[in-house]
Amino acid sequence: MKPVCSVVVPMYNEEEVIMETYRRLTHVLESGGFEYEIVFINDGSSDKTGQLIREICDSDKRVKLIDFSRNFGHQIAITAGMDYSSGECIVVIDGDLQDPPELIPEMVKKWREGYDVVYGKRISRKGESIFKRATAAFFYRFLRSMTDVNIPVDTGDFRLIDARVRDALKLVNERNRYIRGLVSWLGFKQTAIEFERDERFAGETKYPLKKMIKLAADGITSFSYKPLKLASYLGTVLSIGSFLYLIYVLAQRIFFPETVQPGWASILAVSLFFNGITLLILGIIGEYIGRIYDEAKGRPLYIIRETKNLSDNKQPLTRE
Repeated sequence: MKPVCSVVVPMYNEEEVIMETYRRLTHVLESGGFEYEIVFINDGSSDKTGQLIREICDSDKRVKLIDFSRNFGHQIAITAGMDYSSGECIVVIDGDLQDPPELIPEMVKKWREGYDVVYGKRISRKGESIFKRATAAFFYRFLRSMTDVNIPVDTGDFRLIDARVRDALKLVNERNRYIRGLVSWLGFKQTAIEFERDERFAGETKYPLKKMIKLAADGITSFSYKPLKLASYLGTVLSIGSFLYLIYVLAQRIFFPETVQPGWASILAVSLFFNGITLLILGIIGEYIGRIYDEAKGRPLYIIRETKNLSDNKQPLTRE
């Protein structure tokens, strides 16, 4: 029987939390009174995460495993989970239990009311530093101001999408993916459910500052050309300012030759400032060119080493 709900759970080195995640998910889904499947994606874990998921699959055929050949990243893992889901709706939830599985029945209820996308909106974030909360709040609002796509603020990848949205998302083959932005870009009827985000059940965050910056860069460059426009505007303003300053220096030289000219320190400071601006602009352009290069290579989004409990007609090893 085709499941009503597929739950996609990307996992990377989560051996400390996997059994509790499975327990809470099955408890919530069984009490929901509908057919379901759980799709775990082992994103190249170096601990016992893959082994534990295989053991769960052996005892529960409603649990599926997609085992990557290496670590391809959180957003790619979500993509693979959606690709291999067979439910009428798909819920994406992280395996660290910061997003409450108990919210899934309410999401399904909203979906049955006619919504194609039901996303979780965080009203608080427990166990996170002031720095992370502040930077996250700034990023979501900054991204919203940078793009014409209405990407909801204070939301993550915890959401329910209709199978039609999943099918539409399959047509999008970007390599540097920002799933929550892509789902917003697709459109469809969307609504939010507010919740308080809990601390991790166990283990350490898999999104340190470096990965957060990478995700932010993917979000901005995937949905906005404004950084490139900013480089053009900044270059134009600086060029006009430099031209006006040149006229000022020439006027000083012609009409007031006795005026003492600026020293080497000021000249060096101005030179370093303009060189810094030039390198900044080149860096912005380089980010976009690098993403064009990634798209041009045409490599698969992911490579699958092994699957368990998937039907025979869903066994491709790659996603083009």
